[in-house]
Amino acid sequence: MRAWIWPQGPWTQATQACIVAAELLLNDMPSIPPPVPAAPREKTSNELAQERTDLAVDRTLMAADRSLMAWVRTGLSMISFGFTIYKIIEGFQEQGGHAHNVNMARNVGLFLTGLGTVAILIGTIEYWYRLKGLRQSKVFRLWQPSFVIAVVMSVAGLLMFLGIVFQFL
Repeated sequence: MRAWIWPQGPWTQATQACIVAAELLLNDMPSIPPPVPAAPREKTSNELAQERTDLAVDRTLMAADRSLMAWVRTGLSMISFGFTIYKIIEGFQEQGGHAHNVNMARNVGLFLTGLGTVAILIGTIEYWYRLKGLRQSKVFRLWQPSFVIAVVMSVAGLLMFLGIVFQFL
């Protein structure tokens, strides 16, 4: 039995008597063994195969995301380089610089901007078909963040291309 130190007061004697009685009752009760947890059920070969297939689909989806982002990175580099070349050569020509061809800035800018936009579009189309094929194995949303970024960058590249063609920029 525990040694209790009780504050003094009329209510403490009744409380002390209840605690002592409860301890006596608990000490006299037979101990109940703790419940034995059920053994975990072994997974069937079909469940293990499905789990591995789901993981393989996830890995393939992540690889497709990385590939699309590489296409976007490459295309965006070409678009920005083409636009920069266009503006730099155009600035030289406005200051009276000599150029072999009057439309050289426009042609180089159009070529690189168009090539970058086409690269992003090809990567986006390839990604779309890859996702549609993967959806046969596992359900997930088609509008992945990398896909949205690729669509936005495709539109931006197209607008840059049109800006150079119609000399808006």
